[in-house]
Amino acid sequence: MKKLVSILLAALLIAAMLAPMAMAETKQITVGMSIPQMANPYFVSVMNGVQKKCDELGYKLIPVDAGYDVAKQVSDFENFGNQGVDCVIACPIDSNALVPVVDQLKAKGIIVISFAQIIENANAIFTLDEYTYGVAIGTNAANWINEKLGGKAQVLIISQDNVEAVVARGNGIQETIEKLCPEAEIVARQAGDNPTKGMEITENIMQQYPDVRVITGNNDSGPLGAYEAILGLGLSKEELDKFYIGGGDATPEAIAKMKEENSIYRATVDLSPFQTGLDCVTTLNDFLTNGIPEKAPVSYFTMVPVWQEDVLSGAFVPAS
Repeated sequence: MKKLVSILLAALLIAAMLAPMAMAETKQITVGMSIPQMANPYFVSVMNGVQKKCDELGYKLIPVDAGYDVAKQVSDFENFGNQGVDCVIACPIDSNALVPVVDQLKAKGIIVISFAQIIENANAIFTLDEYTYGVAIGTNAANWINEKLGGKAQVLIISQDNVEAVVARGNGIQETIEKLCPEAEIVARQAGDNPTKGMEITENIMQQYPDVRVITGNNDSGPLGAYEAILGLGLSKEELDKFYIGGGDATPEAIAKMKEENSIYRATVDLSPFQTGLDCVTTLNDFLTNGIPEKAPVSYFTMVPVWQEDVLSGAFVPAS
């Protein structure tokens, strides 16, 4: 009898020891995502990629909009740490401001992955060379000016100069146009983070410079607003045929505009934002399976010019 009791007690002890292990094995992975601004289609596209991969792997996603507020983004990171998420995926508004709180998260065993702009102490980084990206966007605009407008045009640049890390992209756009189209005139360069701001900038500039025929942005967000503003001016078809609006990121919204009848949204540059979201979560899954490498892996986006003709012909097929 004593032997039977001993066996039962041993079995209960083993079961008690295995129970937490079983719970740990079934614990759902939670991913926090800090987005600078939900109004920017690029970030929404990245988030959609993150969401799809999280759904495939059974992870829970908690996205938060920082509203381009540095203090709020830092606070959001702190909240993620208090919530006990397993990973934070983020594009920093101010990289330096996030370094201390990222160290705090990593000390708790939370994985941090940055995309677009760099968080230098993240566990993995998906990024781009900002100036080179600006050159790609500016080259599209310059090609239109030279091929369609004889090298002469008044140009509006809708930038993101309110975000320090992205100023170099605007420089790449401006300097490329100035180099390839020396007779073009850049009449304004103003920061527009979303379609609403892009529309406001365009409406104001067109009042001051009604002969502007080229509008290019740091991304597709501002130009989407510019597109609506120009259509609202009631220009003739002949005038619209000369018009160029372009940007970068190849967001679904920009691709949709290119497909509209008589569209003046001429070009963008594909960074595969949806794929970036997939890649961030794939990397997280690899870290959870195989361990976190001592040196953070860095992956650079490819930059592929996408013209309206590519979209209409089916030569360009977006990832999402």
